[in-house]
Amino acid sequence: MKKLNLATLALTGMLAMAACKNEDSAATEETKESLAVAPTSATDPSISAATPQGQPVAEVPTGPLTTINFAETTFDFGDVDDGETVTHLYKFTNTGKEPLVIKDAKGSCGCTVPKWPKTPIPPGEDGEIQVEFNSKGKSGKQTKRVTINANTDPAQTFLTISGNVIGKTPAPGDAQKAAQ
Repeated sequence: MKKLNLATLALTGMLAMAACKNEDSAATEETKESLAVAPTSATDPSISAATPQGQPVAEVPTGPLTTINFAETTFDFGDVDDGETVTHLYKFTNTGKEPLVIKDAKGSCGCTVPKWPKTPIPPGEDGEIQVEFNSKGKSGKQTKRVTINANTDPAQTFLTISGNVIGKTPAPGDAQKAAQ
């Protein structure tokens, strides 16, 4: 009787394992099918993609492309005291044959804020992007970048603002107050 119970138990175990393998292979086939038809960022621009390092990939612009030409893409504001705000206007021209649409502009950190035209810039017309850098809490050499996404080729253009932030020197009485 023990042999029959052991044999039944072994047979039940083998049947269960076989059923699990069939379910696993069915699930694997289902996964393969869903991957085969799943849209990617290359086929569907509404899906954002990322590199293996987690950095966002520029969305491919849809519609007609144009070109943008900046008078300058870098600005050095020199020396400023900690807490000062620096503002610079980057002037550009739509040098293409289609209206220029700036979809987005982002600073590399919260201390760098761009403001850009929200309406299309006609071919041959000029525009400007204002970049504001707040030096509060920053000290030493600073280099910040603004990434512009537009219907241009390439889709991203980069502006750089840099300079040196001089930390505040405490007043003679401040050092004693801080020590207490």
